[in-house]
Amino acid sequence: MSGQPSTPPPAGLDPIDRRIVAELSRDARLSMRQIATLVHISRTAAHTRVQNLVRHGVITGFGAQIDPRALGLHVSALVVVKIGDVSWSDIAARLSELPFVEKAQAVSGDIDIILTVSAPDHEQLSQAILRDIHSMPGVISTRSHLILEEIAGHAPAEAPDIWR
Repeated sequence: MSGQPSTPPPAGLDPIDRRIVAELSRDARLSMRQIATLVHISRTAAHTRVQNLVRHGVITGFGAQIDPRALGLHVSALVVVKIGDVSWSDIAARLSELPFVEKAQAVSGDIDIILTVSAPDHEQLSQAILRDIHSMPGVISTRSHLILEEIAGHAPAEAPDIWR
């Protein structure tokens, strides 16, 4: 899927659509029958609603949640990156292709990019940050913050809707 909605998104999701999104956020392998049972609608209605959520770009893909530690990536950090007079999209693309870089995000404020980086050990994490990220042309400075523990929040569409 391209990540771009093919048709304009709906003005708002109804409670059933939100429940479908929440259930799929918890387990992307749910069958249409399981979704229908969980949200109390017919299998046909569940299928139609999921297709509409995909078509409108609400659901952009289905995937597995991976435990980095099970892959041997035992240490993770958020790396704050300040860049010089370079294109954000160009440098973000180059940074995101580096080994151990999971995600690059543009942020507001006095920094430019936050990277999520996971590596097998502190030594390899340090090398990835100092050798690969910090020395990349266009990077002015980096500041690293080790992730000590991660606690999941609400799945999308699961939290109470405070705007209604």
